[in-house]
Order: sequence, then structure tokens, then C-alpha cells
Amino acid sequence: MGGPSNKMRNRIELRTSEGLSGFKIQKHIVGGGFVSMCEDSTMVSPSVAVVEVLDSTTDGKKYITSEELRKHNKPSDLWISIQGKVYNVTEWSKIHPGGDIPLLNLAGQDVTDAFIAFHPGTAWQHLQNLFTGYHLKDYQVSDISKDYRKLASEFSKAGMFDKKGHGVIYSLCFVSLLLSACVYGVLYSTSVAIHMLSGALLGLAWMQIAYLGHDAGHYQMMSTRGWNKFAGIFIGNCITGISIAWWKWTHNAHHIACNSPRLRSRPPTSPNARESRTELTTLWGTLVFWTWFPVLVSCLPNWPERVAFVLVSFCVTGIQHVQFTLNHFAADVYVGPPKGNNWFEKQTSGTIDISCSSYMDWFFGGLQFQLEHHLFPRLPRCHLRSISPIVRELCKKHNLPYTSLSFYDANVTTLKTLRTAALQARDLANGAPQNLVWEAFNTHG
Repeated sequence: MGGPSNKMRNRIELRTSEGLSGFKIQKHIVGGGFVSMCEDSTMVSPSVAVVEVLDSTTDGKKYITSEELRKHNKPSDLWISIQGKVYNVTEWSKIHPGGDIPLLNLAGQDVTDAFIAFHPGTAWQHLQNLFTGYHLKDYQVSDISKDYRKLASEFSKAGMFDKKGHGVIYSLCFVSLLLSACVYGVLYSTSVAIHMLSGALLGLAWMQIAYLGHDAGHYQMMSTRGWNKFAGIFIGNCITGISIAWWKWTHNAHHIACNSPRLRSRPPTSPNARESRTELTTLWGTLVFWTWFPVLVSCLPNWPERVAFVLVSFCVTGIQHVQFTLNHFAADVYVGPPKGNNWFEKQTSGTIDISCSSYMDWFFGGLQFQLEHHLFPRLPRCHLRSISPIVRELCKKHNLPYTSLSFYDANVTTLKTLRTAALQARDLANGAPQNLVWEAFNTHG
């Protein structure tokens, strides 16, 4: 690490040890999230960290470079930077409410924009306990990040992150009506056509419930984190059979670098400490689904109708999965491990908006404004249409893509992209790493 000759370098090595006392340090002991300002102290650290420090003779702060920060990118030694201050999140990652995947993928980097996007203002007060005492010497903010942070601050001051609107109430009433009609059709009708219509209504209800579960996972649906968690478990696990906890952990990773084939992720069978406790809770909700749904299907008079009912409900729900592919499949692929200093850029290149009239917002669940949602994932969907022109202008200002296609054009573009990808994957003459078959089996992490 370079620096002016009139500045002094100190090298401090921290090791896990028992009974190591009387260790003299000048300013800080850093490791496992602990900072000491003592001259004589006992040092017991759960991680090994070697820190090269540059003492500043002008402002009295301790500095490290981005190169040094990048060395702390392992689960056992995990540091990040937020607004130029360096934090040790090694232990915190094990109990992080959003899971450890986002932290692991952005370890050793400045993550200011991602932190702003995912966290409310109340989260900043918890950072001080994780502060290492070091600042990032070469910390810089790009023009696009300055504008993004300013925009997020303006939205926050306007109270937009807290104003949920009445859309949730309307959606809940609509879902209740669909589910009631489905159950009534199954139990009180002998018509095959009515039974199939009931299956279609159930599929449509699942679509709307998935949107609500998505909102709850981003803490948009209810006023508090606890109520959002409850809503997510009830409408996600109990009604759709999807673990909202596992979905949230993987979905957070998706937001870190959308369209990244090399994103470090995790199967649902390997949760961290907090995830294990949460998954045990949500397991009961999933069992509720696998109780009521088989019972409902068994109320149909014969097996052909039962199978057809399930297939119809799944096919209708599949329309929503088509929309998910339209939002990302035809967009650019993010190559390489995720970076923390290009938050705005990678969201614009990896997302596609679906242009539609406002009366179709209920059908798309707000996800037609995919870029707006990715930039501000905590913003309730009722505001996404209103901020769309602002985001478009910001993209234009910084010469970044803002892609918005009709539902038909998005389908055509996606099919063309899939065809191109299939031909590339089939071409074994195109060697690694260009060959997509190689890419699929060599993902990052």
C-alpha cells in the first residue's frame, strides 16, 4: 500500500488465541467485530486478520486502502465499507436478517449503494458496533451514485417508503374473493367446467398472493418488520406452499447482481444460524399448505378431474413465471463476481420494464417496473409508476439503458435470446469460457 514518506505504517497481526494477554497495541485491536482502545488488553479473536494501516498525520484517523479491504472477503474474515467507514461483519453475517448471501457476495468492497437500497434509516445506528476504527483511504463516489443517493434521500424525506397506499387492502380482498369462489365451486358444484374454472381461479389467486409475498419479503406490505414476516409466512408458506424465508434469502442475492450466472448462492438445505431458526418456523406454514390443498383436491369426484384441476391451476400460475422471464432473460448478463461500486449500472443493464396501462397494474403486481423496483426494493409498488419518469431521466443523464417493452415485444425478444443462448450452448466448438454449457457448470462460488 503506497503513501507519502512522512506517514508511518503499522502492521498488526491478530490471531485466535487463549490466554494471550499483555499485547501492546497503539490504537486498535480488530477481529471478529471487536475494537479496543486499550494499551494493555487480552485479545481473543475468532478470526485471523492481517491489517496494514496508514496513520494519518492530518486528521488522526486510521486508513486502509481498497486493496487491503479486498483481502477480507472470506466467511471467517468478512469486512465491508459503507460511506468510507470499514466494518467487520464476520459474526454479524451469521445472524443478518437478510441472510449471509448478500454479505458474502459483496465482501471486501464498498457497499454503500446496496446498503441504502435495502435498509431503512433506522439501520444506520447499528453500524457503530461493527466499526473497525478504519476508514477507506481511496474512497470515491461516482456521479451516478451521488444522484442515486440524493434521489433515495428525497424519496425518504417525502415518506414514500412508509406510504403503502390502499393497494394491499384491495389485493387481499381480491384474493379472498378468488379463494372463496374456488372453494365454493369445488364443494357445491358437480359441473366439470365449474371445477376447471375453480382451478383457474386458484391459479389466479396464487399469482396475486405471490405479489403480496414479494411485497412482504421486501417489507413493503405491512407497517412493521414483524407483521411483514407474519404476512409472508401466512400467504407464502400457508397458501402457496413456498418458503418465504428461503425465497427471501435467494431473492436478496438476485438483487445484489441480477442476471449473474456466477452469483454465490445456497440451496435451501444449507441455511445459516438465523436461517435455521426461521426455516423451522416457516416449516409449519408449509405443512399447512400440504394439508389444505390435498384436502381440497380430494373433494373432487374422481381422479381425472383432480389431475386436471391441479394442472389448470398450475398453468394459470405459470403466466406469472412468463413475466419473470421477461423482466430478466433478455437483459444483459452480469459477468464475474458482484461488485459493490456499480449498483445503479448493473440494475439498469440487467432488467427490462414491461410497458402497460395503469389498469393492468394489478395483473403485473408492480413488477412491470422492474428497474424501479431493483433500484428501490423497499419502495411500495404504488409509487413505482410515479417515479418511472424520474428514473428514465436519470438513466438518460448518465447514458445508461432504460429498456421498456410491450408484453408482446418482450416475449419476442426473450424467445430470440433463448434461441441464441441454445445455439451457443450447443456449439461445443466454441470453447470455454465462451461456451454456455461450460458457464453453467462453473458458476462463481
